[in-house]
Amino acid sequence: MQSVREIAEEIVTREGGFVNDPDDPGGPTNHGVTIHTMRRLGLDLSGDGQVTVEDVRGLTRAQAVDIFIEHYFKAPGIGHLPPALHATVFDMHVNAGANAVRILQRLFRQMRIDCAVDGIIGPETIAAAQTAMASAPDHLVDAYGIARRNYYYELADRRVASRKYAQRRDGGKGGWIVRAEAFISPRFHLTDAQHRARTAQWG
Repeated sequence: MQSVREIAEEIVTREGGFVNDPDDPGGPTNHGVTIHTMRRLGLDLSGDGQVTVEDVRGLTRAQAVDIFIEHYFKAPGIGHLPPALHATVFDMHVNAGANAVRILQRLFRQMRIDCAVDGIIGPETIAAAQTAMASAPDHLVDAYGIARRNYYYELADRRVASRKYAQRRDGGKGGWIVRAEAFISPRFHLTDAQHRARTAQWG
């Protein structure tokens, strides 16, 4: 089983370096850490009294890893979930915030396990996760990964500007879908034809 730091290191690698995509609601981002996160944490690296794009550029990989561990793993309580879920829920929390937990909670409800969909890992969600893992130990991680993939597709259905993250220019799988499938057993990956059929309505 990977350590939390090893998972965080992989997330930073997956996120890449500095980007400032106008279609990304996260705004200027470095190593996966957005300017909004840095402002919320008060990370004024230049010491000029404000958090700007230059502070984002100056963020180091090591700082990003520490931020992810403290604020995206420990703070939301992901460590209270069954260990098999740590990597995928942690990765999704970095990418989608509390929606990572809501996706999990909706999955529990689909499994007929009572759980509020509030994005909070409290006693009810922890108990639901333990029940779900006990009832489907060989399938829960894949089911969550598939739910992540569906979340990305549905987000792109609603927001045209986000479709480039789910679909490459040549019509193949975009970064979001590849990211979700990194946590899904190969036998549950969509074929290229299935992906193209799912996104055909996008034009």
